[in-house]
Amino acid sequence: MSGFSTRRDAIRAILEYTPTSSGMHFHEEKPTEIYGCNVFSDQVMRERLPKDVYKSLKKTIELGEKLDPTIADIVAAAMKDWAIEKGATHFTHVFFPLTGLTAEKHDSFLVPDGKGGAIAEFSGKMLIQGEPDASSFPSGGLRTTFEARGYTAWDVTSPAYILENPNGTFLCIPTAFVSWNGEALDKKTPLLRSLQVLNKQAKRVLKLFGTETTLPVTCFAGPEQEYFLIDRNFVFARPDLLIAGRTLFGAKPAKGQEFEDQYFGVIPRRVLSFMMEVERELYKLGVPVKTRHNEVAPSQFEIAPLYEQGNLATDHNQLVMTVLRTVAKRYGMMCLLHEKPFAGINGSGKHLNYSIGNAELGSLFDPGDTPHENAQFLVFCAAAIRAVHKYGALLRATVASASNDHRLGANEAPPAIMSVYLGEQLTDVFEQIKTGQVKGCKQKCFMNVGVDTLPPLPRDPGDRNRTSPFAFTGNRFEFRAVGSSMSIAGPQVALNTMMAESLDYIATELEKATAGDPSKLNAAVQDLLRAIITEHEAVIFNGDGYSEEWHKEAERRGLPNLKTTPDALPVLTSPEVVELFTKYGVFTEAELKSREEIYTEQYCKTIETEAALTLRMARTIILPSAIRYQGELAAVCANLRAIGKDYRTKMLDAITENLRKLQDAIEHLDAVLAADKGASPHAHARYACDVILPAMAEVRQWADALETMVADDQWALPSYQEMLFIR
Repeated sequence: MSGFSTRRDAIRAILEYTPTSSGMHFHEEKPTEIYGCNVFSDQVMRERLPKDVYKSLKKTIELGEKLDPTIADIVAAAMKDWAIEKGATHFTHVFFPLTGLTAEKHDSFLVPDGKGGAIAEFSGKMLIQGEPDASSFPSGGLRTTFEARGYTAWDVTSPAYILENPNGTFLCIPTAFVSWNGEALDKKTPLLRSLQVLNKQAKRVLKLFGTETTLPVTCFAGPEQEYFLIDRNFVFARPDLLIAGRTLFGAKPAKGQEFEDQYFGVIPRRVLSFMMEVERELYKLGVPVKTRHNEVAPSQFEIAPLYEQGNLATDHNQLVMTVLRTVAKRYGMMCLLHEKPFAGINGSGKHLNYSIGNAELGSLFDPGDTPHENAQFLVFCAAAIRAVHKYGALLRATVASASNDHRLGANEAPPAIMSVYLGEQLTDVFEQIKTGQVKGCKQKCFMNVGVDTLPPLPRDPGDRNRTSPFAFTGNRFEFRAVGSSMSIAGPQVALNTMMAESLDYIATELEKATAGDPSKLNAAVQDLLRAIITEHEAVIFNGDGYSEEWHKEAERRGLPNLKTTPDALPVLTSPEVVELFTKYGVFTEAELKSREEIYTEQYCKTIETEAALTLRMARTIILPSAIRYQGELAAVCANLRAIGKDYRTKMLDAITENLRKLQDAIEHLDAVLAADKGASPHAHARYACDVILPAMAEVRQWADALETMVADDQWALPSYQEMLFIR
């Protein structure tokens, strides 16, 4: 089959496509009726559990008290009955290993009764603990391959839920995943540890201000999930998209995002149908999705939830990614979560909105109407400034990956330099604190847009900055460097622990200065804030984070600029980071070393997989297409010369030259892949970054040039303009 036929068949299949989704009558269901219907929620527990068991469980969930193991059998029985009523035949302990993906092993409720029948069985022991094979997941040296035992431990703070399948349902129980000796092999365990530490240190500071709360102080997260939707027929014709999740080849289309007409544009009908079904599935799982819209790039979109407690938000975001991928298939599309699936247009991030507080206190990052008088807010805000300045390199390391390296630093995402944007109002307040003369702050006002029929619109005292990696946005910070495919657990673990260290420092200093005398608190706070802002103001930057001037200025200020993953990952085992995490019991030194090793290995494997795929596609798809067209042109020239015309086209010369350069680049990439890559994992990663990636880019350069020359009916790969604009 020729390249033209492959591409034409793909387009024809798209035009003739009819959705196969079963959910064609959504209007018959009220969202309020289906919301949370597949969740073992508070309401379900209150209805099905004995009152004393329910109260005990609620104390663990809401107050962070230790789980009473004696109630496990009762909870398990109620959960099993509820799940079976929902049609479940199996249960699974869902966990999040260091692959970055969701993992699950299904076990049946049914066991033989010895009489030719079966009974449903699910005990408290089975609920609390599972045992998957730990040797088959990356451990970074924490476990040897013959040491297979690992445990999943029930996370009572994240509710169990039912996942539906056309052939049935199954019960999902969120769990932590640890080794035989209790070392964290997952992303949930460190997150739960960091939440305990954050609560302890935040309450020390609140106590000094006389602020009381019965609830734990926790972090809240709201991840804005970006993604691409591409017709599956195109993906099947693109081995790079199918295997690597991004295009390794592709010439720039005549139109990309230059017209700025994609962002918030009218959502295509097929895509909107997909979005509605995604939302319906997430409503049933209790995921509070709120926003949907077109993003900047063609075929790029966003879904965003309301903010939730950080651990639950992490689990829900994993569900969002799963549901996006699953539902897309029903509509004949592929959901791409790679950070940079298409060169030359914006990639996808996952902006993490981060705050701390609880239901009684609200957000501790809320400045109120008079932030200059809100000492408690200023202390927590100063703690965040100090934390990012001290541990900015750690924050960068939490978003380091081969895929995110393609995105960070481009004119679409924040640079690898970690800085804090405060806005005009807060910057002015901290400047006044620094000088020792706090007189007031800029207030909200109303803008007049010059149209009598429009209402006066309130204007915030500061604008927003979309180029900052860590920007204050009213009552929270937005960490914009997280990649689309990443778990938000890692950044939260770092932020929680960094904040805990800063709050520990602040509480200790204020306790010394006041010596138990509340009347000394105000002066002590003023002195401490002045000292913090003087020492850490270098991290505050309100300008254009994309500019070259900022890179030079950041270097002058001493801010690290870790541009690549091999630059960033060693930070995880640096002395200051090891001291930070071990001091508060969030990670052991061995656990940190394991993560550096795992993420380094993943980086190397990703690049080498893409390089091997680049070679195969160049040799088996691109070269044959170009050589066939070169042969056609050469034959035309030969025929003309045979009838007495000295004829040679510039096109033939150009194609011949590009083919020669492409073949040279392929041989070079083949050679660098076969060469010695270094003895250590870090040396291997450095080689992949500095040698393999440039060699891949050279192959792509000449292949993409040929795409613009070869006749369309000879080019086998679906083009950017087809993939991005045919929906």
